[in-house]
Amino acid sequence: MNVLAVIPARGGSKGIPRKNLKLLAGKPLLAHSILHAKQTPSITRIVVSTDDDEIADVARQWGAEVVHRPTEISGDKASSESALLHTLDWLRANENYEPDLVVFLQATSPCRQPGEIQPAIDMLQRDGADSLLSVGPVHGFVWRVEKDGATRSFSYDHLHRPRRQDAPEDLIENGSFYIFKPWVLLQFNNRLGGKIALYRMSVLDSFQIDEPGDFELLEVIMRYRDTQQKEKAESRTGPLSVVNSQWSQIKLLVLDFDGVLTDNRVLVSEDGTEAVACSREDGLGLEMLRQVGKVQVVVISKEKNPVVPARCRKLNIPCIHACDNKLATLRQLAADPSSILKDVAPASSSPAFCFPLPAFKSEEIAYVGNDVNDLECLQWAGLPIAVADATPEVLAAAKYVTRKSGGQGAIREICDALVKT
Repeated sequence: MNVLAVIPARGGSKGIPRKNLKLLAGKPLLAHSILHAKQTPSITRIVVSTDDDEIADVARQWGAEVVHRPTEISGDKASSESALLHTLDWLRANENYEPDLVVFLQATSPCRQPGEIQPAIDMLQRDGADSLLSVGPVHGFVWRVEKDGATRSFSYDHLHRPRRQDAPEDLIENGSFYIFKPWVLLQFNNRLGGKIALYRMSVLDSFQIDEPGDFELLEVIMRYRDTQQKEKAESRTGPLSVVNSQWSQIKLLVLDFDGVLTDNRVLVSEDGTEAVACSREDGLGLEMLRQVGKVQVVVISKEKNPVVPARCRKLNIPCIHACDNKLATLRQLAADPSSILKDVAPASSSPAFCFPLPAFKSEEIAYVGNDVNDLECLQWAGLPIAVADATPEVLAAAKYVTRKSGGQGAIREICDALVKT
């Protein structure tokens, strides 16, 4: 199933100038929604609709594609529906691409929980709905002020006040995301139509960026969320017996390089030569794992510096570096490992791999990462592992978090676990 995420992000916001690029919790506001889409297994494509070149550049940097929106549908009065329709029309006309579902994410709603969107997609399919909107709770009894100034109780009859526990459930459209089948937008010129489902989110998930002060409020909320995620991650650093059943299935261990086999620093000499800091205990752990022979190890890295293959040759590990699409490479590695590894396996008196190699199932693969460009691989692999100092998004995506940080013994810890299982 093709599931397209569309994030409209125009450049001309007036209430908060350049708000889509304004930093929130250390990232551009737009980046949070791109990351939420990347954390959603069902989403197969992410497109940002924008009229702004700088926003387009940021979108690409964080892993989204860009469809340039015409000026006539980029003003204050242009509807989101016009941007959504333009995106679908452009993809159909230029690429003959038509999605089965569209996930419309609003960049001004960055407080979604990691993994929040996937259950909503599952709900729409399970309930046989045609469209879905995210909603938050309304606590208390709601009154309405009419345009003429008249007031009236809106969500209840004030002359017959019910007990709160007996009152009906009131929900508010929180604007975080909408999911719809493309025909809904085409037929109704609206993001909602047909059978409509409601996906409930918490109050904290429902805050939006509308006014300048909202950035400060969301900074506090997101720091609180980061603390929660770190506490959950710490709970996953306990006894390995919790995940032993998964660890015993692992036949392939795939490692990122920077921040996993290194401490994520780069040492630069006066002539521009770069060096990295690695752990000798990681190297010893990998050697012990190789000698046991039941788990193969591969490094996949976006880094182009020759220090990456040099270190991997020292460790006798096949290395695929300068890799722009890590998930596609990981999938190809799993499906036909011999075709990739024959050219990158280090020459050694004790070879790391014996060819030909059988294919690996995703549940037989453990992937170790530390940063947002590892998210797709972490979601696909059977056992996603984060090092202790990984980003909050990676910690949230992991099933196991090491006690030690990247480049400081984290890989030795993983190797010890795999040797024992």
